[in-house]
Amino acid sequence: MPKLLIVDDEKGYRQVLKLVFEADGYDVRTAENGRDALEQLHSELADAIVSDVRMPDMDGIELLRAARELHPDVAVVMMTAFGTVDTAREAFKLGADDFVQKPFQNDELRLIVKRALEKQALVAENRAFRQAQRRSGSLKNIVGESPKMQRLFAMIDAVAKEPSTVLITGESGTGKELAARAVHDLSDRADKPFVPVNCGAIPDNLLEAELFGYVKGAFTGANTNQRGLFESANGGSIFLDEIGEMPLQMQVKILRALQEQRVKPVGATSEVPIDVRVIAATNRNLKQMVDDGTFRQDLYYRLSVIPLQMPSLRDHREDIPLLVEHFIAKFSAKSGKSVSLSAEGMKALESREWPGNVRELEHTIERAVALTRDGEEMETELFEDGDAASSSGPDDASLPADGLKLHEYLNGVEKKMVEEALARVGGSQTKAAELLGMQVHALRHLISKHGLKK
Repeated sequence: MPKLLIVDDEKGYRQVLKLVFEADGYDVRTAENGRDALEQLHSELADAIVSDVRMPDMDGIELLRAARELHPDVAVVMMTAFGTVDTAREAFKLGADDFVQKPFQNDELRLIVKRALEKQALVAENRAFRQAQRRSGSLKNIVGESPKMQRLFAMIDAVAKEPSTVLITGESGTGKELAARAVHDLSDRADKPFVPVNCGAIPDNLLEAELFGYVKGAFTGANTNQRGLFESANGGSIFLDEIGEMPLQMQVKILRALQEQRVKPVGATSEVPIDVRVIAATNRNLKQMVDDGTFRQDLYYRLSVIPLQMPSLRDHREDIPLLVEHFIAKFSAKSGKSVSLSAEGMKALESREWPGNVRELEHTIERAVALTRDGEEMETELFEDGDAASSSGPDDASLPADGLKLHEYLNGVEKKMVEEALARVGGSQTKAAELLGMQVHALRHLISKHGLKK
């Protein structure tokens, strides 16, 4: 039996509509104004609300706004004897399902309410379908059948149901962001935003404004108020990747945001309440950083309420064939090709060490698929190109007969390598630093040194 709440300050309308809808099998309650209706909704939600617009204490528009905050999916039909275009526009803008002008035929209102409930049921069904799809697909994005991966999947599933912060650790390329997305998608916050933030890719002087937002005039160029990423993630999850790269002074503010569930935009005089689950990740040893004084101990304990360790590829090498097949299918579909891999090629891939973990394997397969013609078999040599490029070093260079200025030569090589690394990863400083085997802050120094900021 659909639960219907009829709200009207005219007793006659309430009584008649109650009889009409009870005859149709509805469970009907009535209220004489918006405030009375809202009190009833706090004690028991309704499937649909039929409300007059003009009422004392709290009118229908105010009730609509409050009801939507309390129960976003409730069907709402507005009725009034003073219908205007502006009133209707405001009602629809706030999410009313329909609008009827008094006097009306009872059959007309019955049909409108029926359609509003059908729409509500369809929306709920679509949402449930999307949730099911998201839940079934979230863990499928992390490929693996080994015991280590099965334990990881079970841990993610258990962690997702808890509201606590999560700290995901593991080497670069192990899939920490995929795990974070899975935690979000399997949680009660799945319908709300998932906002990823690469803490190592945002310059230190901009990080606070990016995370917490700012108000107009807070600094040069702040021409409007701007919401921060924490506010953008409200109700959902924020993923703080490379949390170990965050400067100490910013760590203090993140800790306060976690403890108080409030953020203060740059230049603002008041704080903004937030409801955000924090998932953090790092490839660094935060315990060692705490001992070294480069990471706050209190923030470490606040983040690592639920630790999640991503295994390196060398710890589940038995998953390499499965991963290879997955990536071949993925990049073949993207390129519209049909390529294959010989048993010899698979053995070559299984024998590699893969220091860059799953990400390195993925990039290797992507390159091999791109360089293989449609319908052909991938050549084993294609898997060695990355090694050949990375193994080149000083032994490949030779001293010119007339000598050289070593400092200038090395500066040129350094600049070229930084440029190539940034170009290869689309400008991501974190990924470029991984390619060059250095920390992000060291890479930023080289970018500034060689004037590559633009």
